[in-house]
Amino acid sequence: MKFLSFHRLSVFSSILFVVLAIILMFAPTQMLTSWGVEITTSVGLIARRIAALYAGLAVMFFMVRDAEHSTTRTAIITGTITACSLLALLGVYELALGHATTGILASVFIEVALVLSFIHVQRA
Repeated sequence: MKFLSFHRLSVFSSILFVVLAIILMFAPTQMLTSWGVEITTSVGLIARRIAALYAGLAVMFFMVRDAEHSTTRTAIITGTITACSLLALLGVYELALGHATTGILASVFIEVALVLSFIHVQRA
């Protein structure tokens, strides 16, 4: 069994997305403060709504963890690569503009690691 398989990456991703969903739903201040983002009512509302999307992604990845190579699995991988690439680029962009502090780089590194992992799994 390969160390980095679609199964393992899917399970890891679902755990990561559940953790993100819980943080953004119940304690968004912790993450957003580390990014240098002021928590307001509007920001809290958006964070909780994003938490719902992360929870949905967690369920999706958990349910497809045993999927064989297929068009559907490729679409899920490609969509994840696209989303994580855009998130990483936006994080660097917001840092460059001064809208976020260097605390956002932890998220950027995780997003880049996910992109590289999913590219590796897709090519395997």
